[in-house]
Amino acid sequence: MEKTQKTDSKQKLTPQQEYVLKQKGTEQPFTGKFLYNKEKGTYCCAGCGTALFSSDSKFDSGSGWPSFWDGKHVELKSDSSLGMKRIEIICTKCRGHLGHLFDDGPKPTGKRYCVNSIALEFIHKS
Repeated sequence: MEKTQKTDSKQKLTPQQEYVLKQKGTEQPFTGKFLYNKEKGTYCCAGCGTALFSSDSKFDSGSGWPSFWDGKHVELKSDSSLGMKRIEIICTKCRGHLGHLFDDGPKPTGKRYCVNSIALEFIHKS
């Protein structure tokens, strides 16, 4: 997948999306529009439309953010902001910040991709 500059965006972003995707912000827990979504489909980057997560890998982590045990077209980057060691999840195409990865997810990967709803768009499966 070809990488583009983080500031390149095919879609117009809201101020809240700009804050999360470009300034590495975080939405408040339990407020995201996709936290309780149980529809079948694909979660895409709100910044560029790249497919990132399948609804088949979504699970209820209890963390307050949509969580997935698998992702595609995401890059992992060390993040030591806020005095913590974490792994940041970034869209490989537009370089937008999506959330963080943790090692407390379910099988088969044991991973929890903890993602801000505001950084996602959802395409229903037809």
